Amino acid sequence: MYKLQIPEGYKSELTPRQTQHAIKKVKDFFERDLAIQLNLTRVSAPLFVQKNSGINDTLNGVERPVRFDVKDIDGGDFEIVHSLAKWKRMALGQYGFGIGEGLYTDMNAIRRDEDTDNIHSIFVDQWDWEKHIAKEDRTQETLHHTVRAIYRALRHTERYIADDYAFVQRDFLPDRISFITTQELEDMYPDLTPKERENKIAREKKAVFIEKIGGALKSGQIHDGRAPDYDDWELNGDIVVYYPVLDIAFELSSMGIRVDEESLVKQLEIRGCPERAELPFHKALLNGKLPYSIGGGIGQSRICMFFLHKAHIGEVQASIWPEGMIEECKANGIELL
Repeated sequence: MYKLQIPEGYKSELTPRQTQHAIKKVKDFFERDLAIQLNLTRVSAPLFVQKNSGINDTLNGVERPVRFDVKDIDGGDFEIVHSLAKWKRMALGQYGFGIGEGLYTDMNAIRRDEDTDNIHSIFVDQWDWEKHIAKEDRTQETLHHTVRAIYRALRHTERYIADDYAFVQRDFLPDRISFITTQELEDMYPDLTPKERENKIAREKKAVFIEKIGGALKSGQIHDGRAPDYDDWELNGDIVVYYPVLDIAFELSSMGIRVDEESLVKQLEIRGCPERAELPFHKALLNGKLPYSIGGGIGQSRICMFFLHKAHIGEVQASIWPEGMIEECKANGIELL
């Protein structure tokens, strides 16, 4: 059953047509500024990959990718991507990006098992980005430096949009983003769920990078799921902001320094899937054929929703929704595309 939150007295500041114009303004400006901040070049990227390549993002390991065969290719099943987390790392090497250089792309995905609500859709659109780094730069300092660069692009976009739309509060985002680990959050709020902890810290800090996601905490629980074969769980995290329209912590980006040979083997063992080491992507990584990198995804619809003060992600992207959600939204002035 879907979940839906209706903000009291909500009314969109823009008509659907005005929203389309504003979406382009947000996306065009942020994309350009992100490329400048991180030294990225735009590249083309696949919508689907071969099933047994090990390239697709397995998310929490239980989500089912959309699969299909191709008439002209015998014996090959293909999958719509969940994300391009691993493909980008291969592309860095294939396209010859040097240390300090990176790529970004428009990533479209289908996550058929997503629980739909105000901020989750089965259609995922994000800027997937990846940057080549030296092995010695696989550090928290590199991670924090990169987070701050992305946050600058968010702040610049906020100011740009506020100049054109009076309802956008200039400098709502604080000057600096805060940093906190998942263990520090658990220590602070041991009786809360991980999501409740995020809401608490987001309301306090307004913008925070929550670090070290995927591994077990002292309680034996994990803060949130992460696939074992792209992010290093000790060097990753989420950029989360406070979203007053829904009074929630709002994740805009998931990112991290990618696994090296040692952390890949360790995390595959922890998740009970060491056999993945035999897949083509994983073999290439373990044999030193892939560049060391940092990368992540930044939600396009999420950013548009945030800056345009929308109550539902369906107001800024075209997807499919349960009939009951469509009717309930319409009755409360939320027009889904």
